[in-house]
Amino acid sequence: MHSMTATPTLDSRPPLPKRPIPHEKTSDRPNPAGPSPHPQRDARVDDEIGPRTVGAIYQTSISAYEVLAVIRDPKRASGLLKRTALWALIVRDIYRVDGEPYAVGDTWTTSDHLVLVREGQPPRSYASATWSEAA
Repeated sequence: MHSMTATPTLDSRPPLPKRPIPHEKTSDRPNPAGPSPHPQRDARVDDEIGPRTVGAIYQTSISAYEVLAVIRDPKRASGLLKRTALWALIVRDIYRVDGEPYAVGDTWTTSDHLVLVREGQPPRSYASATWSEAA
C-alpha cells in the first residue's frame, strides 16, 4: 500500500524556468536590434537640428550659414563641441569672405529661417577636410 507520508520523486518533473530581472541582459535575450535603441532620442535630435541638412543655407539674427556636415554620432559631436552633445553641425558663415568652417550645436528655433536647400556635397575646398582634426 502507498504511504501518505512518502514524498513523490521530484526528479521526474522538469525544472521551472528562472524569470530574469526586468531589463537584465541574458544569453537568451540579446540587445534589441534595429536602427536605434532610443527612438525618442532620435526624434529629439531631428527636432533640434530642424531642416538643416548638408547644403542648406539658413539665417539667424546674427548671420547666415551654410551647412557643410551634420554629425549625429554623440561621441564625435561631443569631441567637436568640447561638451556633451548628441549631434553637431559644421557650418560656414557666408557673410564673411574669410569664413572658416566650425562646429555648432545650436538648436533650431522659430527665429531661424531656412533660405535655401541645395542638394549635393559641400564645396570642394571643404569636402576633403577632416572635421575631427579641425577641432
